[in-house]
Amino acid sequence: EAYCAYAIILMALFWCTEALPLAVTAFLPLVLFPMMDIMDASEVSVEYLSDSNVLFVGGLMMAIAVEHWNLHKRIALRVLLIIGVRPALLILGFMLVTAFLSMWISNTATTAMMVPIAHAVLNHLHNSKASGDPEEGRENPTFELQEQSPQKEVTKPDNAEALPVPPAPSEPRAHLTQQQARFSQGMSLCVCYAASIGGIATLTGTTPNLVLQGQVNSLFPKNGNVVNFASWFGFAFPTMIILLLLAWLWLQILFLGFNFRKNFGFGEQAQEQKQAALRVIQTQHKLLGPMTFAEKAVTVLFALLVLLWLTREPGFFSGWGNLAFPNANGESMVSDGTVAIFIGIILFIVPSDFPGLTQNPGEPGKLKAPPTLLSWKTMNEKMPWNILLLLGGGFALAKGSEESGLSMWLGDKLTPLESVPPPAIAIILCFLIAAFTEFTSNVATTTLFLPILASMAQAICLHPLYVMLPCTLASSLAFMLPVATPPNAIVFSFGGLKVTDMARAGFLLNIIGVLVITLAMNSWAISIFNLNTFPSWAQSNTTQLNSVADSTTAGP
Repeated sequence: EAYCAYAIILMALFWCTEALPLAVTAFLPLVLFPMMDIMDASEVSVEYLSDSNVLFVGGLMMAIAVEHWNLHKRIALRVLLIIGVRPALLILGFMLVTAFLSMWISNTATTAMMVPIAHAVLNHLHNSKASGDPEEGRENPTFELQEQSPQKEVTKPDNAEALPVPPAPSEPRAHLTQQQARFSQGMSLCVCYAASIGGIATLTGTTPNLVLQGQVNSLFPKNGNVVNFASWFGFAFPTMIILLLLAWLWLQILFLGFNFRKNFGFGEQAQEQKQAALRVIQTQHKLLGPMTFAEKAVTVLFALLVLLWLTREPGFFSGWGNLAFPNANGESMVSDGTVAIFIGIILFIVPSDFPGLTQNPGEPGKLKAPPTLLSWKTMNEKMPWNILLLLGGGFALAKGSEESGLSMWLGDKLTPLESVPPPAIAIILCFLIAAFTEFTSNVATTTLFLPILASMAQAICLHPLYVMLPCTLASSLAFMLPVATPPNAIVFSFGGLKVTDMARAGFLLNIIGVLVITLAMNSWAISIFNLNTFPSWAQSNTTQLNSVADSTTAGP
């Protein structure tokens, strides 16, 4: 137990100080656990490519294909045209689009695409000449998603590598009125906040969600796949919607004021600004041209992937996984990772053009096949392999805690918490995690805390998910500091924001987030995960918990 605790403390120090890259620190269990006689090397190695890691790779294959064919930009511009460009609705539109995209592709990529679009719209709103040439948006250097700039990098993101950021707009902001500057700040913050909020809605939306699934499967092998795409979506999607709308109201009040008539754009001047911003979006949407065969194919495969995820093993009815591929217990033999890799392989087969063969310019008379929807070169360049290793290191750490007996020892020490009401435990832990994740990687935060929380739950006969789920969501509430998460850093690099602006807006949003998570855990999450009982799969064979019946009431 002491050896394993030493390994955890050492990795925690390295992760918090980034003395080594996060992914390199994640290799330590491969060296330390066999030498400390905690686990065999072969057992440790298996944890580095678990089913959750496979789901991560498969989900990112689809995300990379969506980005590669610019489908995310078409979706963004189309939604903005539908919602409209009145000030309050413009903020809502950007938040809805950013949150939806970050459910499926990385929060960093979503923010890097949406921030230049937001600033281009702002420039036209604040430019008195914007009502002139409707093609003016074509020449706006901030509107296009810029190429990666080697001069401007943001350090200390979640994946511990410098992330290139689109260059900041060159237009001076000195001429902006105080009201215009406040609106610009609100628009910038709405994008990075929505990216962080949107990631919690799906199991693949942000890495801490997969950390939770992997550690639950590692610590409780007989849990019956309680955390899957469908159950997570049913729990987290309503939470995300409520938090997103409350964040929109808070940002509107903070940066636009209480004059809702003005915020929703009533008045002659507001109409002129509305037309100027609308022309920018219409022009850029027109530049995308008609939808290509590749975009249509990726859209169909994307919709098919989500449908298969939701209907594989939803829990409240027999899914196609239970019916077509059942095991001896009637559970699905295939997992969400199986589905993701299946669709990912199809992306490497389907051509990006129809009918599929074109003339080879280099060799007249010969035909060549067009490139497929996804190539290995594209995937290899955009796949964050370091996060895959970081996930594996976390799963190895959790397994080592169980094998060494450290989890049982921690559980024994935490039994006095049994006298504290479960909702109080959950809300205190959420605030602790939300504060901790402002300074450290959210992946490292969940990796370190979740095994301890699982031990605590076992010790006091509380459903492990009652504390593990809210703390996983709380690790995404990084709203106060530019270094807390890459979306914050990208927005901050564009200028017009001070750390105090972000901290003032993010402080109350952190509190709102914890309260919304608490509401979710004590309402619809109870029925989805059966949180009012202590499940049999959570009982340890090596502790006194064997005597606890499956129906022991320890509900919130």
